[in-house]
Amino acid sequence: MRTDLEFKSDGITCAAWLYRPASSSPSPCVVMAHGFSAVREQRLDAYAERFAQAGCVVLLFDYRHFGVSAGEPRQLLSIRRQLQDWQAAIAAARALPGVDPARIAIFGSSFSGGHVQTLAARDQSIAAAIAQVPFCDGLRNLPALGIGHSLRLTMAGLWDVLRMILGRKPYYIGSVGNAGDLAAMVTPDAVAGFANMNPSGSTWRNEVAARVALTLGFYRPGAEAAKIACPILYAIGEQDLITPARFAHDAAGRAPRAEVKSYPCGHFDVYVSPLWEKVIDDQIEFIVRHLQP
Repeated sequence: MRTDLEFKSDGITCAAWLYRPASSSPSPCVVMAHGFSAVREQRLDAYAERFAQAGCVVLLFDYRHFGVSAGEPRQLLSIRRQLQDWQAAIAAARALPGVDPARIAIFGSSFSGGHVQTLAARDQSIAAAIAQVPFCDGLRNLPALGIGHSLRLTMAGLWDVLRMILGRKPYYIGSVGNAGDLAAMVTPDAVAGFANMNPSGSTWRNEVAARVALTLGFYRPGAEAAKIACPILYAIGEQDLITPARFAHDAAGRAPRAEVKSYPCGHFDVYVSPLWEKVIDDQIEFIVRHLQP
């Protein structure tokens, strides 16, 4: 059911898993990638299996610099490069035998929930999109970090950029941490949330090149929601401390064909039982309804 696949993005190899349904007829395809510093085996494989059981081909990939994809330096999170990787993955999916190129859906969660909004707004050939606990507005997110923590992240980002200019290795910060740690996500549920997603032997590393801190405030994918022509499902955690629900509701209110599923949970609860079964059932119903021939 699952095979390995590789595709090139700006000349660099991205690794993917390809899932195929039992049907041999031209099928819709769901292209998937994870959130901030996360990798494909952190519960997205469970989603992919269920989408395939529902009749979809699934292409689930790791970004350049992360997981088993190529790219140096490691753990470099570039919004521009990740969007390029998405475009390359979508092109690879459209070219696959047995895939109907007119029925391509995209699934993103957390930070990649922002990417799918950007992509759907810019690529009018996308048939449907799912934005799960999505990152919507980096600028409006900044106050929640606190002035002190924001300044520490900014200084770390500037130091990393200086090291890049000098040809030195990146300066890394944690992706997640506890209060007081120098990490991108320090909400009370962040460390446990990643631990619950992380299988034994995962390729995930709890670090990211600090320069990303200088770009997050400028990334506002929810601002483009009014340009999204395809159906898009916003799966929103109402107690989300990392990607606040009100920003996702605002974006959904601007998207012409948005549908909203709201859950009484935090950011990481959508990935695991007992809530995950409800979440994936809602997403399968959405995908099947909108990707029928």
